[in-house]
Amino acid sequence: MIDVVVIGAGPAGLMAAGEVARAGHSVVVVEAMPTVGRKFLMAGKSGLNLTKDEPLDEFLSAYPELPPALEASLREFGPSEVKEWAIGLGQEVFTGSSGRVFPKAMKASPLLRAWVKVLNGLGVEFRTGWTWQGNDALETPDGRVSLPSKALILAAGGASWSRLGSNGAWVDKVGDAEITPFKPANMGFEVDWSNHMAKHFGQPVKPVGLTAGNIQVRAEFVVSQHGIEGGGIYAVSRPMREGETLFLDLVPDLSLEDLRSRLSKAPKKQSLSNRLRKSLKLDPVKIALLNEFGRPLPDDIAPLLKRLPVRHNGPRPMDEAISTAGGLSFNALNDAFMLTDNPGWFAAGEMLDWEAPTGGYLLTACLATGRSAGLGAVEWLKRQSSNA
Repeated sequence: MIDVVVIGAGPAGLMAAGEVARAGHSVVVVEAMPTVGRKFLMAGKSGLNLTKDEPLDEFLSAYPELPPALEASLREFGPSEVKEWAIGLGQEVFTGSSGRVFPKAMKASPLLRAWVKVLNGLGVEFRTGWTWQGNDALETPDGRVSLPSKALILAAGGASWSRLGSNGAWVDKVGDAEITPFKPANMGFEVDWSNHMAKHFGQPVKPVGLTAGNIQVRAEFVVSQHGIEGGGIYAVSRPMREGETLFLDLVPDLSLEDLRSRLSKAPKKQSLSNRLRKSLKLDPVKIALLNEFGRPLPDDIAPLLKRLPVRHNGPRPMDEAISTAGGLSFNALNDAFMLTDNPGWFAAGEMLDWEAPTGGYLLTACLATGRSAGLGAVEWLKRQSSNA
C-alpha cells in the first residue's frame, strides 16, 4: 500500500509531496490534467510573482479574516522561506520596486522543471490524466482504478480556470465536511459601455487611485470590451464584490485645490476636453471615463475628478477569476490541516476557504499550506505506526 496519495499537482500538492517524501514515505501525486502545474505555469507568463518582501506582520495583514491555522502556516513558511526555497531549486530571485519577488528568469517553467526533478529524485511518482472520484477511486485513461493509501492529501484547487484543472469538482467527494460557497476573487467587473468607449478597449488607465470600502490603492487597470480588469481592480475586488462602490481618483498627484486652480486658469473658450487635456494632462481614456460615469457633468468637476463613482454589473464569471474565495472551511480541519471527519485526510491550497490579493500572497499561502499538510501527514503516519 502507498503511504500517501496527493490529489493535485499544483504548488500546494507538490510542496506536500516533497515533505512526505523527505520523511522517507512513498508518495504518488495524482493530477487530472495531462501535465503538472498548469495554473502555476500560466501565472508565470506574467512574471511569476513568488511572494512579497515585507515585514511578516504586514504581509499577514493582507489576508482578510486570517484563519489561525493559516496564520501559523505562514509564520513558519513566509516570504523569506519562499525566497530561500526558490534559490534552493537553483532559481535566483530579485525584489522589484513594489516589494514583489520574482525569479530572475521571469517565468515558471525553469523552477517547475527543477522542482519536479527534485521530487523525482526523492522517489515521488506522478500519475497524470487521473481524476479523483472520492476515497481511493480514480478515473484513468484506462478506466477506473483503486489506489489505496495510508493517508490522502487533497490539493485539488479552487473553482476558477477550469481549463487548467481547477473546477471545484471535489466538493461532493469530501463527505459532510463544511464547505463555504465559492465566490470569484481577484477578478474583473462587467460594465455596459457606451459606444464612445469602444476605441479605448485595451487601454491602461494610469496612474489612478482606486477606493472601495476601506481599501485604497494607487495602481492601474485596463478598460476591456467587457468591463474593467487588471491589478488595481483586483486589489479592491473583495469590497466591490460585497457591494461597496468603486471610486476613481483620476488625478492622484493633484489636490482638489490644485485642480480648481489649474482649471480656472484655462481659457474659457476651450472645450472641456481641451481644458482637461492641456491643464491637467489628462489622457483620452481618463476623459472618456469621466464622461462615461460623471454625466451630467457639474460646473465644478474637480470633486468628480478626485472621486468618480464607477457603475458596474458585478463580477465577471468566476471561471475567469484569478482565484476564488470559499471552499473547504477551516472549521472542518484541525491545526495539522487534517479533516476532523476523515482521519488521515489532509487538505491544502486554494481549495481551502481563504482569500488573498495578488502580489505573491496567493502563491505563498499555497506553498505554506501544502507544506503544513505534508508535515501533518508525516506526523499522522508516525502516530499510526507507533499505535500499530
